[in-house]
Amino acid sequence: MTPPYAFPEDLVQAQRAWYIAYRELSHEENPSQTTVLRRRLQQLSVRIATHPYWASIPGRAPAARMALKQQTWELDLEPESEEVRP
Repeated sequence: MTPPYAFPEDLVQAQRAWYIAYRELSHEENPSQTTVLRRRLQQLSVRIATHPYWASIPGRAPAARMALKQQTWELDLEPESEEVRP
């Protein structure tokens, strides 16, 4: 089945980076590092929200935003493939 949206790779990577930073922030105890992570989340949020892709799908952007979140969340939950070593 073809996904309903063909997200640009940079948008997918930005959303994945957002989830990673969010998870790191939830476990961080160092106040200076939490500030860094919060700034990172803000930067990524702006990058995601203002990405030109959203203008290419007028009227469908809210559903597409949710699909992006779901897709990247599922990618994040997939186990890393084990490397086969000779």
